[in-house]
Amino acid sequence: MRIAITGGTGFVGRNLAARLPASDTVVVSRRTGTEIDDVAALTAAFAGCDVVVHAAGINREIGDQTFARVHVEGTRAMIEAARRAGVTRIVMVSFLRARPDCGSPYHESKWAAEELIRQSGIDHTILKASMVYGLGDHMVDHVSRAVKTWPVFGTVGFRGKAVRPIPIDDFVTVLIAAAEGRIPEPTVAVMGAEELLLSDAVRRVARVAGRTPLFIALPVWSIRALAQLTEWTMVVPLVAKAQARMLAEGVSEPLPWDPEVPAHVRPSGPFSDESIRAALPDAGRFGWDDLRLAQWWQRRRPKN
Repeated sequence: MRIAITGGTGFVGRNLAARLPASDTVVVSRRTGTEIDDVAALTAAFAGCDVVVHAAGINREIGDQTFARVHVEGTRAMIEAARRAGVTRIVMVSFLRARPDCGSPYHESKWAAEELIRQSGIDHTILKASMVYGLGDHMVDHVSRAVKTWPVFGTVGFRGKAVRPIPIDDFVTVLIAAAEGRIPEPTVAVMGAEELLLSDAVRRVARVAGRTPLFIALPVWSIRALAQLTEWTMVVPLVAKAQARMLAEGVSEPLPWDPEVPAHVRPSGPFSDESIRAALPDAGRFGWDDLRLAQWWQRRRPKN
């Protein structure tokens, strides 16, 4: 079975590629020179492939990389290229609470992409996933660096929000099962084995990182304001606006409802100290190099 992975150099894509035979895997991404909405380039990349794992996605918009272009038009192009190349199965990585008419461009564009795949006529599995974590993620990475940088950490809202984090190795197992056609339902929810409050998850990460910040409850509007500020100022935002919406809702139940992934491939790893430690980045605190201003300054400096 030959598999193409869109978003193949991203967090999920590269971990999936690492588990597959290199000779039967095609990595597709902007870094490999293929734009997600280029039908001709995608068709060429998919040649000889049986399955496309569609893991391409963004959590914030930068320039022409908008939710509409990447999630919707990119999925439309992927489907057309898959059809031309004779691909027989598509596996899509979506979000647990992607849905229409909710006021979030991220959620709505992911839902629109799901609908395109449902209407494609190609055999498919849509994986609506909760938070996936591991080395190089945006969860443990950002929380651990944040608690090393600031003595105070804000948690979202005045009521506890629940999360069900998925270890990346467990999620890759689900992806492979879906690619092999071992998940009968066309759309399934994928959630971690352990449900815990977001505040407790953050405290675990802080403890493993060797920090004990002061935790304070912040209203949702303040997290959204922080998200906007960090999208403007940071190369990789501390929290993106789409992520702020996720945290405000909690990430422990699918919406709309979908059945959970079958028991034989269901994630089983707990959000343990060991799994958190394996996901900790080498980087320490946030600093000057994490700011978009630093990139601008580097470009402005005269070259010797």
